[in-house]
Amino acid sequence: MLASAGLHAFWNWLVADARDSHATGAVALLCAVTAFAPVAALTWDVGAAAWPYVLGSALLHLAYFALLAAAYERADLSFVYPIARGVGPVLVLAVSVAALGAGVSGAEAVGVLAIASGVLLVRGVGRGVEGTGLALALCVAACIGGYTLVDDRGVDHAAALPYLEAALLMTAPVYAAAVVAARGGAALRAAVTARAAAAGVAMFAAYALTLAALELAEAAPVAALRETSVVMATAAAAVAARERVPPGRLAGAVVVVAGIALIALA
Repeated sequence: MLASAGLHAFWNWLVADARDSHATGAVALLCAVTAFAPVAALTWDVGAAAWPYVLGSALLHLAYFALLAAAYERADLSFVYPIARGVGPVLVLAVSVAALGAGVSGAEAVGVLAIASGVLLVRGVGRGVEGTGLALALCVAACIGGYTLVDDRGVDHAAALPYLEAALLMTAPVYAAAVVAARGGAALRAAVTARAAAAGVAMFAAYALTLAALELAEAAPVAALRETSVVMATAAAAVAARERVPPGRLAGAVVVVAGIALIALA
């Protein structure tokens, strides 16, 4: 999950720093499904029972991309991202315990909550954001929690990499078509760059590692550890970009480390 978090921070930086993040994200998705198609074909193991989960995951990922774009149109990234990424693990924990009967220990539960709280401290919460921005960010968090729980069950009936390939094969063309409809074909063609290709490979690899982790552990701690990507991105900015790290972010990093320790020692 730490490797997955590092790749997640990397591809998010590539997409966020692009001239057109929406078009770059669409091209990255198309590159991801294309690059990993041969490997997925050679290792294909998707049982019939997996397809309802594949479809559910594809729809949730599509909603995730659409809602995230809508949220960023109404609120700053520094507001949307910590809420979306931080609330997701808490939702996964709540549903896992209340509805799915997952065996999450007390230490793991405290660790999940600590990591979610730490992520919010590291990123900080913006001010002056309208209620619509907050509602959309919470919907994004619900999508993250939703596809984490769906995929946790889906990989019981399929190998992780072919499962992800099947889901994104449904998501990528629809997302690309929506970008073309909204921004035109020229915007999508302009986004066909090495940056988008690298983002796509990192994007797919990051979530493939997440699915592999879901085969070994409960969904709640996996979802929480995935959020350390926010800490990694913040640390990289402080070291590489020489950004000043406020005390609140430093405290958040400490809280996240404590949460990881609780989960690891549970």
